[in-house]
Amino acid sequence: MALSKEAVLAALRNVQDPDIKKDLVTLNMIQDIEIDGNKLGFTVMLTTPACPLKELIRKDCEEAIAKYIGEDIEVTVTMSSHVTSTRDNAPLLPDVKNIIAVASGKGGVGKSTVTANLAVALAKQGAKVGVIDADIFGPSMPTMFNCEHEQPGIKKEGDKNLIIPVQQYGVKLISIGLLTPAENAVVWRGPMASSALKQFIADTEWGELDYLFIDLPPGTSDIHLTLVQTVPVTGAVLVTTPQKVAIADAQKGLNMFQQAQINVPVLGVIENMAYFTPEELPENKYYIFGKGGGRKLAEKHNVPFIGEIPLVQGIREGGDVGYPAIMNSDITGEAFKNVAEVVAQKIAIRNAEKAETKKVEINV
Repeated sequence: MALSKEAVLAALRNVQDPDIKKDLVTLNMIQDIEIDGNKLGFTVMLTTPACPLKELIRKDCEEAIAKYIGEDIEVTVTMSSHVTSTRDNAPLLPDVKNIIAVASGKGGVGKSTVTANLAVALAKQGAKVGVIDADIFGPSMPTMFNCEHEQPGIKKEGDKNLIIPVQQYGVKLISIGLLTPAENAVVWRGPMASSALKQFIADTEWGELDYLFIDLPPGTSDIHLTLVQTVPVTGAVLVTTPQKVAIADAQKGLNMFQQAQINVPVLGVIENMAYFTPEELPENKYYIFGKGGGRKLAEKHNVPFIGEIPLVQGIREGGDVGYPAIMNSDITGEAFKNVAEVVAQKIAIRNAEKAETKKVEINV
């Protein structure tokens, strides 16, 4: 077959997106086709810069050109991305493509650690990312991002004062911990905490973001309801540890999002502290909190199991000094990179298969 734009598109109709199960041409993922003699170049526009299957897609494209046009074609495939969204007409945060709630049933399971590392992992791969620390009474993001002594700026826009988030490691961040002295206790009733979250959402200059992560407090509280009543949430990620008591609480959090009146898609379950691995013996795994609890929870509720994060001293040390583990080239960095790629993948699948989440309009 002669090399032409039509022939290229015909060949690439035989290449499917492995997640969405439709061909790349139908999905409008093939762009900028250029032909010069027997040289061919084109761009594959992925649904996220953190696509874990990008090399598989590249290989499938090259093989399709060789099979349907000719093996003598010199093919250059450029991989780019345009993060998908179902929030195109959102009245609040219209430039934020995806709002992701990160929740847990109980405290101490490492939800904030996971949120921080997910955010930095996606930012490292080229995504525009923000984090709202919605744990008003126990904010930890300023410590994890090593910015406890920084303060957000204030910008006047008409009659409104906008908060300018702090930026660290390529991530925009807002937290009550950036607005109050670190040693001070926030002694507020629920409505005051909810009001603070609304300000973090509506009165902060977030600009364009691919992903805005909301680090929720443990349990199912006013804060959770305020979030789903203020903005349509793209999806929720549940963080748990393997032991029975954590799983039982995580199940309540999962059930909350799946309630008919809330109906936020659950993107999946992340099992943190899944096993202990000494850094000097990375092949050894000791299941000190039990084994497979997060996976069983995901299977029971028919939601994806996103992955496991090991219990490694370096993760705790990174959180304490404000240098997230994803910044390291070791097993912890690799674990968070893999989990972040799967989260991005699940968001893209959710956006392709499900309609926009509706804002909760009733008092639950």
